[in-house]
Amino acid sequence: MPWLNRFYERLRCSLSRRCPKAFSYLDSRKSVFKFIVAGGMAGGTDLVFLFFFHGLLRLGLVLSTSAAFILSFVVSFTLQKFWTFRNHSRERIWHQFFMYILVAVVGLNLNGLAMHFLVINLKVWYLLAQVIVNISLGVVNFLIYKFIIFRCRD
Repeated sequence: MPWLNRFYERLRCSLSRRCPKAFSYLDSRKSVFKFIVAGGMAGGTDLVFLFFFHGLLRLGLVLSTSAAFILSFVVSFTLQKFWTFRNHSRERIWHQFFMYILVAVVGLNLNGLAMHFLVINLKVWYLLAQVIVNISLGVVNFLIYKFIIFRCRD
């Protein structure tokens, strides 16, 4: 993915000039930074395709949302596997894809449960609750991807 590496290098240079202390911390943890960039790109893909399918092609909202989600999911898996965690083996790719889907489904359910608990039981503002849940699930997902799904096997 040479285009992505060029994009990453440009972003890295720009951030290192603007926020040298913050970037030096992130640069020492490249896979975390790449995980965040890849997640942002998958989120952007979701929004672009949702607009394309629903806004331009005038397809139904549920169909458009589902199609955009599937495309962004494939983008997310591809970027996380090959770019973030540099796992280029194709030997176990279907197993990894299945595990990635499983993590997403479990994460979706945990998101709902955690949101219910924080908003209903603890009376946390729903947007703040979603930020807390997203960060928590992001950390858990990163660890699962790094040490289970995309780990290098010797």
